[in-house]
This record gives sequence, C-alpha cells and structure tokens, in this order.
Amino acid sequence: MADHSNKAVYAALAGNVLIALTKFAGAFYTGSSAMLSEGVHSLVDSGNELLLLYGLRRARLPADARFPFGHGKEVYFWSFVVALLIFALGAGVSLYEGVHHLRHPTSMENPVVNYVILGLSMLFEGGSWIVAFTEFRKAKGNRGYIDAVRRAKDPTTFTVLFEDSAALLGLVFALAGVYLSDRTGSPVFDGAASIIIGLILAATAFWLARETKGLLIGESADSEVVSGIRHLIEAEEEVDRVNEILTMHMGPEFILVNVSLHIAPHIDRRGAHDTFERITQRIKARYANVKRVFIESESRPEHATVSMK
Repeated sequence: MADHSNKAVYAALAGNVLIALTKFAGAFYTGSSAMLSEGVHSLVDSGNELLLLYGLRRARLPADARFPFGHGKEVYFWSFVVALLIFALGAGVSLYEGVHHLRHPTSMENPVVNYVILGLSMLFEGGSWIVAFTEFRKAKGNRGYIDAVRRAKDPTTFTVLFEDSAALLGLVFALAGVYLSDRTGSPVFDGAASIIIGLILAATAFWLARETKGLLIGESADSEVVSGIRHLIEAEEEVDRVNEILTMHMGPEFILVNVSLHIAPHIDRRGAHDTFERITQRIKARYANVKRVFIESESRPEHATVSMK
C-alpha cells in the first residue's frame, strides 16, 4: 500500500509543479483571472503532495515510549491538513480572485497563450490522474469506487485522485471562461470561471475532510476483517462465547484488536494462556495488518485479564 501511495503522490507532485509554473506565467502574460486561480490551485496541490509525502515518512517511524503504537496516524493528520489547505488557500483565493475580477474587470490579452497553457496542463494533469486512478484501482480490489473511498484506510491515494479530478474539472471551466471571454470580449466569463473553480475546490476539500475525519478519530477495521476474526475465535473449542471485538486503525497498515470472550469453565489458567496465544497467532497469520492483539477473559476471576501482543 505504501508503494502505491508514494507512486501516486510523486507523479502528482511532478505534474503540479510543472503546471503551476506554466499557469502563473500565462496569468502574468495575459491577465486572466481564471488562469491565476488555476495557478494557485496547482501551487496548493504541489504543497499538498509534499505534506502527504511528509506524512507517509512520519508514519513509518517506529514505536517508542511516547507513542507505543507507532506514528501511523500521522498520515491521517496530514491528509486532514491537506483538506484544510485546499479549502483555505485553493478555494479561498480562487473565490476572492473571481469576485475581484467581476467587480473590477480587465481585458484579457493574448488568449492564445492561455489555450496553449491549458492544453499542456490538461496533458500533464491527465497523466498524473491516470497514475492516481491506476493505483486507486489496485488498492480498492473488488469494491465499488464510492464504497472503496469510504472504507479506504490509506487516504493518500484517494486524496491525490480527488485533487487531480478537481484539477481536471477546474481546467475545463478555466478553458470555457477563457474561450467565452475571448469570443464575447467580456471578462465576466473569466471571473465567473474563477468562482466556479473555487466552488469545486471547496467541495473537494469538504469531501476529503469528511472521509479523513473518521480515520483521524479512530476508525474500526473493515467489517469483513472483524467478522473473520470472530469466526477464527469461535472455532476454538476452549472458547464458550465471544462477547466483543473492538478494532482500530492506528495507521493504514496497523490494526489494533481487543477481544472480550468467555473461556470454558473447565479450562485452567495455563490452558487459557495457550488458547490466547493460539488465537493471537492465528489472527496475525490471517490478517497481516493486525499488529497488536489484546484478549480479555471474563469467565472466572482467575482468568480475569490476559493480554497478548
């Protein structure tokens, strides 16, 4: 999963840096508001990719005394920061620039330059989008796209995909604004395109923040994983009943499992310990992302709490 995430993020970063430079050059040369908004959009996206890479790097730090479960949730935190930046900088600047351009319209110069830049931007952005989409398809498996986003535990891949999708849609409206302003001679269309781009970025930021929030707070493992763990435990003859299975993603590849169960009355402490050890090993063998397992028995006081790592 980490390799898929890095590949998508690096591809997006390379594309956005090139696109931002060309857009700013075009905006400076032609005075296009929509082009300036698109330049800000690409610049924010470039910064976002750097933050995602930083989050992925931090998430790989080993556990220590202060963070006994590791730093895996850092990738969730930085993904949430990315959503905030898209809203505050990308959407905010685009909306401001669009409103300012409507209130103080200026004529566009050399629109052909904008057409060339927008065409190249679509080419670069399309290449980045294809990489992100390909990596997302690999990660989603047999699930539907919306379901895969909602249940994804690594937000970096779908964050890049959302960013690139919003960028392509923004380029379409930027092109429409430039074309209509060029054809009619009215700069209103250019300013309106900038406002629409801002709204697209705001919607993207809201969706990203919503999908990342659950992971940041502490989202459980997929229902299939929880159900599979329950079946593994119930297959043990020494287990009378499984009371509760609590799971939490401490990172994209780190699941914490806490199990409450009833051990059969005739099983002594040694037998209970062996059962817990066997359950722990079977769970970790079946689900590679399960790194820590804690098991509590509530059958008798002598079995009160036994934790297995």
